[in-house]
Amino acid sequence: MTTQRRIRTVAPWFLMAGLMGMPAPAQVLVSGDWQTLMHEDQPERAQGPDLGDYLGIPINDAARLRAESWDASRLTLQEHQCRVHIAPYIYFGPLQVRIWEEKDPETQQVIAIKNYISTYEQTRTIWMDGRPHPSEYAEHTWDGFSTGAVKRNQLTVFTTHMKYGVIQRNGVPSSPAATMTEHFIRHGDYLTLVSIVDDPVYLDEPFIRTSQWVRTSNLTIDQRFLFEVVDEISGHPPGYVPHYPLGTKQNGFSEKHGIPFEATQGGKETTYPEYELKLRKMVSEQNSSK
Repeated sequence: MTTQRRIRTVAPWFLMAGLMGMPAPAQVLVSGDWQTLMHEDQPERAQGPDLGDYLGIPINDAARLRAESWDASRLTLQEHQCRVHIAPYIYFGPLQVRIWEEKDPETQQVIAIKNYISTYEQTRTIWMDGRPHPSEYAEHTWDGFSTGAVKRNQLTVFTTHMKYGVIQRNGVPSSPAATMTEHFIRHGDYLTLVSIVDDPVYLDEPFIRTSQWVRTSNLTIDQRFLFEVVDEISGHPPGYVPHYPLGTKQNGFSEKHGIPFEATQGGKETTYPEYELKLRKMVSEQNSSK
């Protein structure tokens, strides 16, 4: 056998062996334990943003009015004490996540990707078997109804049927009409989540943000959340709901950081790079007037 013929005969076997050791083209391995990194949007990872901080969020007047009347003391009410965060926000607070695949025992095809979220012990299901989303009249839940597909090097997820909640912990609302598209992108031991929320009720444009996680084997995710509903603040009359009066101007954040109040109010204009020029002009005029 000549050397050239031997190469032609052996090469396909090396190629086949290499392919057998590679993951399938439509496979993104995001399984594992993941710890959120704290450097990006740090206030969201800990104490939460200040009241009146809507910088860079494309909210409309309805959302702004709702947020300005929001009071964190509402969480002391018995019916709110164990209330969980909705899917558009839960990944942007302090959390740990365990992700795994559920496969059909016969075909070994992935049926769903599960997320166990340490905060409030939620288990989210992302259906991967091509099933359709339910009727618009179907039940809404905290995590909503999610379907996923692999596109290039990303796991792309589309979610509907989410309950009312907040997309920031200072009262910026999200309506039950909101939908969300997510892209989970893995880079070795790091995982990037790109979240895009569309809300015809409270947003003028899609709200886009990212979160970064690192793979780890040292999670405390197995600790349990034990809740006991109590009267945290006594003396309120029946039916009392902590709130700020409609029309309240939450200007504490603006004054503390020396940011023009107009800029802190968000809106679609503030999401674009060109707004920085307008912001610089406002800051200059504000400083010159002092």
